Amino acid sequence: MTIRVLLADDQALLRSAFRVLVDSEPDMHVVGEASDGAEAVRLAKEQAADVVLMDIRMPGTDGLAATRLISADPSLAQVRVVILTTFEVDDYVVQALRAGASGFLGKGSEPEELLNAIRLAAGGDALLSPAATKGLIARFLARGDDDGRDPARSERLGALTGRERQVLVQVAGGHSNDEIAERLEVSPLTVKTHVNRAMAKLGARDRAQLVVIAYESGLVRPRMD
Repeated sequence: MTIRVLLADDQALLRSAFRVLVDSEPDMHVVGEASDGAEAVRLAKEQAADVVLMDIRMPGTDGLAATRLISADPSLAQVRVVILTTFEVDDYVVQALRAGASGFLGKGSEPEELLNAIRLAAGGDALLSPAATKGLIARFLARGDDDGRDPARSERLGALTGRERQVLVQVAGGHSNDEIAERLEVSPLTVKTHVNRAMAKLGARDRAQLVVIAYESGLVRPRMD
């Protein structure tokens, strides 16, 4: 299956560079380019995009607002958003994950990282760059009670089985299914099943949102180091 990629960035030069990179891969193809968030939402629907590479700062409707619109539209349920940002330490990053983004990368990431992020997102997985995994998310969620724990999500954790809670803690630690399987001494397929059930019960689109939920609910405590 060819992954249909939409590029959303207000800098034409960057879009051109991303297009050349994406179109060079046999399993993906750029189906459109947008210079602002509103255009990205429209093209995501018109072009049936699988993955949107979304710049977080654009004029008019920015990437954060566009991500919310895409995530809230049932007709775009198949679309995954990967946020691209110049500054990985950014309040908007966590907001984007909460809004439904499947992860984010710095614009200075290596080409293979970007291509890997597209493939992971298209497969329903998520990628948080090495410089910005759970530590960055935890620091932002720890900024005050109002922006941290979510009592509603804490209550919803009650729907999880003991094993699903264990797996969720491991997901929040940034571990892959294979790593979790080794840690819990089960098969990767079993881990995948637990992850999928946890996402369904918690209303999460993907693993990126599971990470945020784990911190917001208080299941995982933020570390400030």
